[in-house]
Amino acid sequence: MVAVAALVAVFALAIVPQAAAPQPPQPQQFDFAAAAADVAAAFRRECEAAGVVGAGLAIVRGGEVAAFAGHGLADRAGGRAVDLDTNFHWASCTKTFTAIAVMQLRDRGVLGLDQPIVELVPELRDVHNPFGPNTAITVRHLLQHAGGFRAATWPWGGDLDWHPHEPTQWSQLVAMLPYTSVQFAPGSKFAYSNPGIVFLGRAIERVTGEEYEVHMEKNVLRPLGMVRAYFDRSPWHLQRFRSHSYEGAGAAAKALGPDFDTGITVSNGGLNASLADMAKYLSFLLGAAPAGSDASGVLAPASLAAMWQPALPTNAAGTEHIGLGFFVQELGGSRFPTHTGGQRAFVSFFYVHPASGTGACAAFNTSVAGPAMAKVRALCMQRLSLPLLGGAAGR
Repeated sequence: MVAVAALVAVFALAIVPQAAAPQPPQPQQFDFAAAAADVAAAFRRECEAAGVVGAGLAIVRGGEVAAFAGHGLADRAGGRAVDLDTNFHWASCTKTFTAIAVMQLRDRGVLGLDQPIVELVPELRDVHNPFGPNTAITVRHLLQHAGGFRAATWPWGGDLDWHPHEPTQWSQLVAMLPYTSVQFAPGSKFAYSNPGIVFLGRAIERVTGEEYEVHMEKNVLRPLGMVRAYFDRSPWHLQRFRSHSYEGAGAAAKALGPDFDTGITVSNGGLNASLADMAKYLSFLLGAAPAGSDASGVLAPASLAAMWQPALPTNAAGTEHIGLGFFVQELGGSRFPTHTGGQRAFVSFFYVHPASGTGACAAFNTSVAGPAMAKVRALCMQRLSLPLLGGAAGR
């Protein structure tokens, strides 16, 4: 009888329901659309606070424009609002396009990254180099802003109304070369240099036999589908989309007009494009161009990846490096290839984040927009791109 009672007790214990094991909390899904709306609102607030006349922000996810925000006017006198088709000047963001053209020619066996630049631009033999022979300065050094050349293209004048905005002819730069000195040992450090990229533009012309603008249209802009992108002055049929630029802030900002000529520095800062076209560029950089399309063949993914390898630090903290034509920022344990631009009161940026398949680009038509640009870029990186690495893809 005792044995039976014991069995009944064991059986009763066996059928008592056990408490469920605690489950780990489920990650909250990241709402990309809501975050983009918040960033767009912050963008407009920054523009308003800074007195920006007009600006636009495009947020890219994969091959699509996921969100767009416009602020103010592209043409204050005409009352034309900024939209996705507004054509802005992208200034030094042009340098990344020039770098891509150089990498195309490298991949095609036309030039080498470690080739002395004097073999491609022989006029550079006249530059004074206290650190050694000019044959030590390579194509790679110029892509990395490590060739030892000064920052400014035009070291004399530029402060009078009759002076050109930039040198208009290659012969003017050549005339300055015997009075130009290499400022540090090539390859030893980063120092931003506009002339270095101009020399790369000249090298493209020498090895292809084509003017820079023609070569870029045929080999970069057209296959990317950037149909409203061009260099320097606007063609007639695109003038209706062109943003004017403004020096100063708010209603007191001085109108500078829509167009200007970057002259011989076109490879350094001559690109004009709509936000819609720049979004196509970002989609290509993200590897989101349709397979087999012209855009997908502009540059091999391995070559793009090589351009985004950190080479030389650009700041003491080591949070940003120069690659080949692109700056590479380190944030949240991942890399953001990026570039900014500023010229004739236009201010701009773009970045891509390959790890999340996202990017953003923005352009401002007012000289005071620099701080707002920097805040918006950081906000896009932190609020839109990095959260997608948290495990939940979002919507």
